[in-house]
Amino acid sequence: MPTYSPKTKDIERAWHVVDAEGLILGRMATEVARVLRGKHKPEFTPHLDTGDHVIIVNAEKVVLTGNKAADKQVYRHSGYPGGLHQTSYGRLLETQPAEAVRRTVKGMLPKNRLGRQMLRKLKVYAGPAHPHEAQKPQPLEIAGARSHIGDS
Repeated sequence: MPTYSPKTKDIERAWHVVDAEGLILGRMATEVARVLRGKHKPEFTPHLDTGDHVIIVNAEKVVLTGNKAADKQVYRHSGYPGGLHQTSYGRLLETQPAEAVRRTVKGMLPKNRLGRQMLRKLKVYAGPAHPHEAQKPQPLEIAGARSHIGDS
């Protein structure tokens, strides 16, 4: 019996929405990357993009554990000699929360054109509103990603 391999036209993509309020950034990003990649589906194929679309709202309310807000650094380079810029993750979350979440998910996807194709299905918004209601996104529950900081 031959191995089943899905064709591009046979792949059905659903839309999921994640409320990031109170979620731990890394734990949320691993689950989002898993859904973007399609590993939650029985027809997962490593060389095809079988994943779904994911919308993340309330990115500004995501939580970093430990001292990561101060210690973890984000790097970017201008392309010129001496053009390496760095900033802390806490500062990036304050100024550009959607970019901080997008970078974290991007780091968990393949580093090739397939990963870039998967990243295009990710939509991140700092606030609670998003313009994708017409797609009827289903809530994506992420078990074990809730922060217990301050829940005493």
